[in-house]
Amino acid sequence: MPIKKYSSHTFFLIFSAVLGFFLALAYYYLFPSDPIRQASVPETQQISAESIPQINNNDQSTPVVTSFAPAVNRAAPAVVNIFTRKLIKKQSNLYNNATLRALIEKRSPPSPYKEENNLGSGVIVSPQGHILTNNHVISGAEDIEVLLQDGRYLKASIVGRDLETDLALLKVTAQNLSTILFGDSSKLQVGDIVLAIGNPFGLGHTVTSGIVSALNRSQFRANNFDNFIQTDAAINPGNSGGALVNTQGEMIGLNTINISNNGGSQGIGFAIPSSLARKVMHQLISYGEVQRGWIGIEAKEISPMLAQQLKSEIIHGLLIIGVLQHGPGQKAGIQAGDIITHINSIKISSAKSALDLITNLHPGDIAILRGIRRNQSLQFKVIAEERPQMSGS
Repeated sequence: MPIKKYSSHTFFLIFSAVLGFFLALAYYYLFPSDPIRQASVPETQQISAESIPQINNNDQSTPVVTSFAPAVNRAAPAVVNIFTRKLIKKQSNLYNNATLRALIEKRSPPSPYKEENNLGSGVIVSPQGHILTNNHVISGAEDIEVLLQDGRYLKASIVGRDLETDLALLKVTAQNLSTILFGDSSKLQVGDIVLAIGNPFGLGHTVTSGIVSALNRSQFRANNFDNFIQTDAAINPGNSGGALVNTQGEMIGLNTINISNNGGSQGIGFAIPSSLARKVMHQLISYGEVQRGWIGIEAKEISPMLAQQLKSEIIHGLLIIGVLQHGPGQKAGIQAGDIITHINSIKISSAKSALDLITNLHPGDIAILRGIRRNQSLQFKVIAEERPQMSGS
């Protein structure tokens, strides 16, 4: 058989192919972990048990709240609708005409008063029938009636009122009353979810939701005891005196006012913190009024700028700008121009903190005030008296 001859070119191609095969085979066994080799393996061969996402059965994250019904069911039975009737004096131009007035009075003597009805909300705070509400809800009322969630109408009487916090305490006589649970308003944080429950526009029990928008608001009324919780939960006319509750159904505030151009809700409402409302409630139950300590001074909070003007190193405290004649402060020797830095060893951090320390005193309590007069340290022993009551209806 004749031997087939190959050209040099063909022989070179065959030789290269055979050599390449053996070189690839040697590389495969000599370098098994090479990334190039691994990349050539089909993706399905790279999947292992460890690479498959596992279901986390121990997830400790906060569950998503899908309903506030449990909180509402807890709190709403203690919220009541309040209806008041009061008589206000008529003002009519008809009675300025003597002849017309005489003709009217011949037929039937007219009443100089007309009836005005008002509505609001309240919260049952004790099994004995005490109801906390706003003073402006019942101010001047001749008759007060409350409607419970279970449909009962009850006559209410006034136990006491506190004009300085706009709080009032009513009482009804009934059995099986649902009462609110008080929450700790001092633990509130901006962003906490809150629910407002009340009687807006006389519609009856209504719940609105929102968050705590701000804390310690105090610039909306003339008195010094405001420390409002600000919320965007809708608070409309009739909501005053209703409960502001947390997601556990605990009352952390008493709804009181809103800021609006048209009387409706614009997402800026205010509630009295439950800590303050509870303190006032206990005093109204015990005494029928709120007793606050008083030492008869007028003071201004020292700011860094004021301290600079006074050339004083004291940057926290009160500058006394007035002392009531024959008042407790004057009797103790306090003078205008004195700087008070401590009350009963507690350092004064602000005018409001000082006011709280003073008003928490009972009449007859002794308060030790420390301060400075013309760079000399002084100490005053002041016997507190009862703070004069605000006048008003």
